[in-house]
Amino acid sequence: MPRFSSLAVLVATAFALATSTASATSLVSDPVQRPNPPDAVGIRLVDVPADLVKDPRARQYIVDSLRPGVTVKRRIEVSNKSDDSLHVAVYPGAADIRRGSFVGAAGSTGNELTSWVKPSQLSLDIPAHSRVRDTVTIAIPEDAAPGERYGVVWAQVSGRDLGSGITLVSRTGIRLYLAVGGDNPPRARFTVDNMTAERDASGRAVVHAKVHNTGGRALDLTGTMKMSQVSGSIHAGPYLVDSGKSLAPGQSASVNVIVTDQVTDGPWDVSLKLKSGLLEVTQGARITFPKGPGMTEAVLSGRDRQSPLNWSLISAAAGLILLILGTLAMIRSHRRGAGGNEP
Repeated sequence: MPRFSSLAVLVATAFALATSTASATSLVSDPVQRPNPPDAVGIRLVDVPADLVKDPRARQYIVDSLRPGVTVKRRIEVSNKSDDSLHVAVYPGAADIRRGSFVGAAGSTGNELTSWVKPSQLSLDIPAHSRVRDTVTIAIPEDAAPGERYGVVWAQVSGRDLGSGITLVSRTGIRLYLAVGGDNPPRARFTVDNMTAERDASGRAVVHAKVHNTGGRALDLTGTMKMSQVSGSIHAGPYLVDSGKSLAPGQSASVNVIVTDQVTDGPWDVSLKLKSGLLEVTQGARITFPKGPGMTEAVLSGRDRQSPLNWSLISAAAGLILLILGTLAMIRSHRRGAGGNEP
């Protein structure tokens, strides 16, 4: 049997990132042992709110506008379309809307919304060609901030580990669009507006980042910074962000990172990760430290990212998917050409 990299486990999960409809699935298969068909598991919404019955989106997805403190229940139905009984995991996962697409996060990645969502049964044993209903409870906290949040209720089947580093995964989901109203202040948000690189009088390297609180909650910032030499293989860090910075809504302040190692002037690619509670922002930049005391402006690498999704990982995984599926197709074709009796 051919050997495959353990990265295939990541691919099976990352492939599910591309799912954007209620019938989307992910599958990485072995050419010898037939897995369940890609559409073996189905999921649909049973309940539609009375005030949204004419909304076609509400018939496919969980679409709600709720106030803080409200709890609602929505029934779902999970179907087994295969010839075998299936053990199906039911769980909420994070999602986001980026570049015109609704994208579910890899694996069981969570966000604020998923902490409010709980299926009654986290696993279902479904006989062949049968259906089982489950109930999803959504409980909005009293202090929930207004705004729309996104997620997915997944039904997932994990196949056998074939001993070659491949785990077969098939999942399909129902999108969650949840808008929270009420009089609570807006949720926490912040941006990194600029970064500078400094050499102080003692020659020590320091990086400064100006943070702007653009949300409606006070921030208590912590974080780390990593550095990679642009023309070389040297990596440095992580270095801690100075602690104790608090920002009220609308305020801006600089956070500082002292580079405790002796480093060259650069240029360096840096990744600054800042957190306040559950909110995390990662900002990249290219910096060059001055040769003597002074400051230089950094070049930010795009906008900061406030999401659980890692787009570079998604792109890499998508390319790896195509490579592995192409390899599997070649192996299958070769075995058939050799006169094998593979099903």
